[in-house]
Parts: sequence; structure tokens; C-alpha cells
Amino acid sequence: MSEALQQLLDVLSLEKIDTNIYRGITAKTKNKRVFGGQVFAQAMRAAQDTVDQDRMVHSQHAYFLRPGDPSVPILYEVDAIRDGGSFTTRRVVGSQRGKAIFNTEMSFQVMEPGLSHQADMPDCAGPEDLEDDSARWAKLAELLNKEDKARSTANRPALRPIEMRSVVPLDFENPVPRDPEQLIWIKAAGSLSDMGVAEDPALHMAILAYASDFNLMGTSMLPHGVSFMNPKFQPASLDHCIWFHDKFKADEWLLYAMDSPRASHARGLSRGSFFSRDGRLVASTIQEGLIRLRS
Repeated sequence: MSEALQQLLDVLSLEKIDTNIYRGITAKTKNKRVFGGQVFAQAMRAAQDTVDQDRMVHSQHAYFLRPGDPSVPILYEVDAIRDGGSFTTRRVVGSQRGKAIFNTEMSFQVMEPGLSHQADMPDCAGPEDLEDDSARWAKLAELLNKEDKARSTANRPALRPIEMRSVVPLDFENPVPRDPEQLIWIKAAGSLSDMGVAEDPALHMAILAYASDFNLMGTSMLPHGVSFMNPKFQPASLDHCIWFHDKFKADEWLLYAMDSPRASHARGLSRGSFFSRDGRLVASTIQEGLIRLRS
């Protein structure tokens, strides 16, 4: 059992405190802000609890309004907007200290057959041939000076519930401009079967929603040779969307193919596609992030 994955499952297990009102916690962290993917996924779990199990979320659209405080629980209030014959709509607002920090809308659908096509999966090396990104980061950290090492590790959790292996790794210490494209294999850092929750497709979706916030905004920075280690760099997720197209397992390798078509006015737009090992496009995501360089 992965301690990091169990910690994520605990974070995604919300406390129901009233009708359509839930409370979520943040695992202990050095970060001064709540990870956006956590809020995105927790809101999804709150909405899922109010919808019949035969309806799966097929899209979620969200805005990050204020930085979340990791030391304070987040309250999620679900608005049951509509329950239709095929589709269900939910709105969720996350708040702390009486102020909204996040809002999102989700649409659920009864699965049905229909027309089908998809983009091709990129051809690249498999995860077995690649180094784990966290292992590579640990090696880099040992070579940094004291100040850079402290800055580079300040926002990285001690436990990492998502394994990531980059096809073409980034050089965070000495970044050089490159095409705004990334290919990264990802999966949950442990077996959901061993934890007894493998048969919960809604949980697999929430875990992928959580993971979708990793590396996406950084794709828009690649043409500019700027990394998160730059002390002048001020990043923040502004909005985030995800669409689910097919079944998948979050604890099996998925290829996260990302690109960024545009950056302007200190904002970068990035897109992502998740492919299963057998080539199916199972989910898509888009995010706009603040990529401000302070003077």
C-alpha cells in the first residue's frame, strides 16, 4: 500500500456535514497555498455524492478565485441545479472563512452508445524505459546551492501520490526555450485494488482530475526558458476544465500529452490529452494559468 496514495484517498474522502454541504481537509504541507488539483477533485467528489451512481461526470469547468489556506478546512456547497432524463448538472462553491475560493460546474450523463472517433496517440517511449521524475528531482536538489534547494523543495510534498515519468525531461535549473509540448506518463502511486476501491469509477475520475493539474501550466512556459525555480516567477491556476471520454484505471499508466497554443498578457493556455496504454483517448483537459514574471 502506498502511504502517499492513501493520504490522497483520505483527502478525497469528504465529511458530509449537512444536506449538500461537505468539508474537505488538506494534508500537512509546507506550501502556503492549497494545490489547485486538490480543490478541483474534492469539489468533484462532493458533487458525485449527490448524483445517482449510474451517471458519470463527463465534464467539469472551474475557476480558482482565491488562494486556499492549507491550514483551514474547505467547505463545499453543492447546488443541485438539474436532474434530467439523461444529464444531471451540479454547481459547487468551495469557501474558507466565509469567502469563496473556488467555483465549478459539472455535467453528469447516463452512459449511452453513439458515434465515436478520436485523435491518434503520440508514439513515444513507454514508462518502463524512463526515470521517475521525483527521483530525477531529488538528484537535482542535491546539486543546488542552499538557497535554490530551499526554494525548489518548499512547495513539493514529502509524499507524492502520483507517479510521473517524462519522455523528454525538463532542466529546471538551466531551462532553455523549447517547443511548448510535453509527454508524461502518469498513474496513481499504488494499487487501488489493494486498497479495496478499484471498482469505484467515480474515484478513478477524481484521482485523474487531481493529477491533471500537474505540469499543465508549465507547458506554456517552455518556449520562454522559464522554470518554477525562477524567483521572479509568479504562477497561479486561473481556470481548469476536464472532459471524460472513456473508461480507464487511474492506477495504470496513462500518457499525458500536453501542448500550449498561446501565451499573452501574463496568461498561458495549455491543453492536455490522456491516453491509455492501448491507445484510447480517455480524457481531455484545458487550463489557463497566470505566468507572470515580476520585475
